[in-house]
Amino acid sequence: MLAARRSFEGSVPLASMPRLADALEQPDGDCMFSLAFDRGELDVPYVEVRAQAGLPLLCQRSLQRFVLPVSVVQRLAMVREEGQEDALPEGYEALVLDADGAIRPLDLVEDELILAIPVVPVDPESEPVEGTWPASSQGDGEKDGATRENPFAVLANLKKNDAT
Repeated sequence: MLAARRSFEGSVPLASMPRLADALEQPDGDCMFSLAFDRGELDVPYVEVRAQAGLPLLCQRSLQRFVLPVSVVQRLAMVREEGQEDALPEGYEALVLDADGAIRPLDLVEDELILAIPVVPVDPESEPVEGTWPASSQGDGEKDGATRENPFAVLANLKKNDAT
């Protein structure tokens, strides 16, 4: 595929990607993808992964389902050993190949979609949670007009008693 500079494109249901499906709220919909094999700067072999999908997620602010539109473009440089990634030009991520050099194209697409999911999914159209915390105008020792006893006062009293 690399020597012939092949490219592939297609569509795949989100439900057919089991690792991604586990992170989604009802994995319905499809992902449009393309993979293009080529050589780049310094003759670096790479595969360019492009994926577009609407990922159904659970908003952590409203606890409602929403669809996050995702568009991914990533160049993965194909390397044989992990140490080779340090020598890659800027703009490439390392893709460490197995000994046989086989690539599972849909796994690459699934990996990129998983990486596109935010750690805390929040629907941009949801209402922000407003909270006002009353600032205490009283000193640290007072709360709601009542004087709070210093927890070390007992120790101070014991110390006075020992001194006498």
